Amino acid sequence: MITVKVNGVTYDVDVPSEMPILWVLRDILGFTGTKFGCAAAQCGACMVHLNGAGIRSCITPVARAEGKDIVTIEGLNDAIGKSVQHAWEEVDVPQCGYCQSGQIMAATILLRENPSPSDKDIDHAMSGNICRCGTYKRIREAIHLAARK
Repeated sequence: MITVKVNGVTYDVDVPSEMPILWVLRDILGFTGTKFGCAAAQCGACMVHLNGAGIRSCITPVARAEGKDIVTIEGLNDAIGKSVQHAWEEVDVPQCGYCQSGQIMAATILLRENPSPSDKDIDHAMSGNICRCGTYKRIREAIHLAARK
């Protein structure tokens, strides 16, 4: 049995300790906002926050999360997270939307660390998140908008 805290709620899950956090979130606990993309930590669709740091949940074993706080897109309710989500809607960032939860999680970390990022800062921070639809210009615009708010 492994105890995890997701979005402020503690859960006991009976899973192998090496099971990726992604599958615990999606298949065991029902947090389907975190997406499966590549299974190799290359696309960013599975990003969640673990004690405030962005991690690729597709390759991170659930044992690493024991005793720590996991925040998924469903629990991203702080002021910066809400600002990013509202900016995403205002700028109409998504096309297919598949990568958006990972993009928003990454953007939130960026703005926590750098409240006034330059284009270069944004491009660097978001470089690990792939958007198959190519909405990078709108992603950058939304991050600037969220930073201004």
